[in-house]
Amino acid sequence: EIDLIVKNGNTILFVEVKYRKNSGFGGAAYSITPAKLLKLQKSAEHYLQQHRLSHAACRLDAVLIQGNDAPQWVQNITG
Repeated sequence: EIDLIVKNGNTILFVEVKYRKNSGFGGAAYSITPAKLLKLQKSAEHYLQQHRLSHAACRLDAVLIQGNDAPQWVQNITG
């Protein structure tokens, strides 16, 4: 479910990457539905538990790419 897991300083970033050719059907941002967000959160929690990092600082981000536009990095997509 999660595309990238990276470390930025002491923070573990779980990153979802979404590409859409155009803005039809809402574009890249609209493809991260509440159901998809819940799956991402559960996957991140599972990773942290499996790697004994349950107390680690972490964040769920998204990289949104639409057509030929520059990627947009959205931090903390859970609010």
